Amino acid sequence: MTVRSNNDTLVTVYGGSGFLGRHLVRALAKRDYRIRVAVRRPELAFHLQPLGKVGQIHAVQANIRDAGSIEAAARDASVLINLVGILQEGSRQRFDAVHARGAEQVARTATANGARMIHVSAIGADENSAVGYARSKGAAERLVLAAQPDAVIMRPSILFGPEDDFFNRFAALARMSPVLPLIGGGKTRFQPVFVGDVATAIADAVDGRLAAGATYELGGPNVKTFKELMQYILATIERRRLLVPLPFFAAKINAQLLQFAPSPLTLTPGQVDMLRTDNVVSDAAIAEKRTLPGIGITPEPIEAIVPSYLWRFRKTGQFKNRATA
Repeated sequence: MTVRSNNDTLVTVYGGSGFLGRHLVRALAKRDYRIRVAVRRPELAFHLQPLGKVGQIHAVQANIRDAGSIEAAARDASVLINLVGILQEGSRQRFDAVHARGAEQVARTATANGARMIHVSAIGADENSAVGYARSKGAAERLVLAAQPDAVIMRPSILFGPEDDFFNRFAALARMSPVLPLIGGGKTRFQPVFVGDVATAIADAVDGRLAAGATYELGGPNVKTFKELMQYILATIERRRLLVPLPFFAAKINAQLLQFAPSPLTLTPGQVDMLRTDNVVSDAAIAEKRTLPGIGITPEPIEAIVPSYLWRFRKTGQFKNRATA
């Protein structure tokens, strides 16, 4: 019997140039897969080339809202991975079009081409949610499984890592402002997960190690409230700031006013709405071992990773005066 090696297997990663994408591409490259990165702007994906061997990683143009480009990017691929997502709507980039119908088209394309599919959703995905982001993510899961019942769905909590949009965002705000807002009183619970651990889990799914048709919820080893995370950020960057409770309605008004400002440091209105619900792994996922520990991955705590990149927000950066004896 001929054994098929990974370097004979082509994996297409839709949205592979983003935060999670670059870590996933690296993980797949280390396992010797050939990787096709399908993105709207291939010329902006050159940073992925050094993550693999010469010719191992190739970027192509694809738009999740265009069925023809999705199909072209899937040609000859054995596995399709959908990472495409938006946090805020704009122009033709609507939640339903990108999250729901786009994911469905990838699933249909996978089925038509005899490929497997891995779809990255989010903890809190719920088709009945009042929040557009969560509602469209929930609809996407249903449509993906209807088109390909064997698809593997990944639901990560908030991701952390050197390029994250959570710890970096609030550390940057703390550098500029004497006050940090505790949205909704800071009681919302999170289970931050290291982006590298999520990439490893997805790569394991590509290897065929995870159950077909199953949904996995990926969280870190610790659950912390929004207030605890703000306190951790301040301790890490060695700054003193007031933590002021801010009701949800006030936070949303502020977000609506500032959402179109250049490089906003505030959350979008949708992100404020999402803070109304805890973002943690469910008891059902734990019981069914559909978690990182359940599939044999020991998740990294924030204390092991976050200080390595938040040091730049300290007053003296990585340097600190030391008293001499």
